[in-house]
Amino acid sequence: MKILNNIFFGKKILIYGLGKSGISSYKFLKKKSDVYLFDDDYKINLKFNSKKISLKKIQKINFDKIIISPGINISSCKLSKFLQKNLRKIHTDLDVLFSFYDNESITITGTNGKSTTAKILHDALIDQKRDSRLIGNIGNPALSEKNIKKKTIFVIEASSYQLDYSQIFRSKYAVILNITLDHIERHKSLKNYVNAKFKLLKSQTEKSFAFVKKGDQLITKKLKKNKYKAKIYKIQTSNLNKNFSNITNKYFLSDGNKENLSFILKIALKLKLDKKKLIKTINKFQGLDYRQQIIFDKKNLTIINDSKSTSFASSENVLKNLNDAYWILGGIPKKGDKFNLSKIMCKNHKAFIFGAHRKQYSKILKNKLTVKSFKNLPEAIEAVFSEINSQTFKKNIIFFSPAGASFDSFKNFEDRGNYFNKLIKKYTNAK
Repeated sequence: MKILNNIFFGKKILIYGLGKSGISSYKFLKKKSDVYLFDDDYKINLKFNSKKISLKKIQKINFDKIIISPGINISSCKLSKFLQKNLRKIHTDLDVLFSFYDNESITITGTNGKSTTAKILHDALIDQKRDSRLIGNIGNPALSEKNIKKKTIFVIEASSYQLDYSQIFRSKYAVILNITLDHIERHKSLKNYVNAKFKLLKSQTEKSFAFVKKGDQLITKKLKKNKYKAKIYKIQTSNLNKNFSNITNKYFLSDGNKENLSFILKIALKLKLDKKKLIKTINKFQGLDYRQQIIFDKKNLTIINDSKSTSFASSENVLKNLNDAYWILGGIPKKGDKFNLSKIMCKNHKAFIFGAHRKQYSKILKNKLTVKSFKNLPEAIEAVFSEINSQTFKKNIIFFSPAGASFDSFKNFEDRGNYFNKLIKKYTNAK
């Protein structure tokens, strides 16, 4: 652990946002620095009464550093004005991690596929006796890991929010899987969103390596306009089937997951992982909860729970590889999101849209496929099973992939996915 000249050691620090990353930052720094806490939620503040600080007192203290959680939106939070005045002092838990440890890290970002790619790489490293820690958006918060040794390698899933707020974080291996329109309501423009992702490459040195999707329009454009110090590998993700002859796992039938695999195989080569052991890891991978997860697969019915989907692009990756799918979707649509599959590709799919934004979704989809609207998710599911029960002679697929944020009715995508599973049990227990 690096202590000498550490920019967070012995400093006056404000931690803003007391979710998982904020609490882990507090526990990590409380004996190393003078730490104060604040959260927009008053009830959460009360749990940390000894170190919490009021809005008025925050204005009077000259903090050396401010560590904010990725979920905090500088433009609309309670400390917005204060943060705008102190932008140079803002850091993340990834900055703290980097300042205290010299360990190698593989940091994965992109609009879709981050969690799956990170988890498989972590599993592969563990299966090959490497001391890997899965942290960031997936796994444990960055600063909650214990017993970190010199050979420990961090596999980090990083969101655009984390990268945007980070100032000193750097990763030896950087991965940008893809970039499509997303989080514009937070980043204000597509340009800002792309810039946030590319901070990962911008911070790298000549001894670093970057892996990016070849042919991705936004990635290609950014690479042409800027020079980066790292060695950049452009990953070919089209015509993938020839590379996966030894992979029998059904989970990797979708184009999106094949793309994830193409990155994994290239990174594994750079890390000198044993290929036979890697294939074994891939074939036993069961997927992550609520991410293209097959929750029921018998006789004439397959049900896929893809609650993690918050954009059309995410759902499209699976839809284009399905036949005759009953697609259940709904939530809060992403600003400027477009559905890019053609009418021909959707001719055998039916969309069952639920929730307050169903009219908006219907308007986007009505010229591409058959659309039906419902007040809520239970009504949509009931309608799907009503149709399926009248067509038991063929193989049916229910694809729950909301293509929108979950916050209209749920805490998060996990809460939404769990609710879907509970509703489905009513129908599948009889099958």
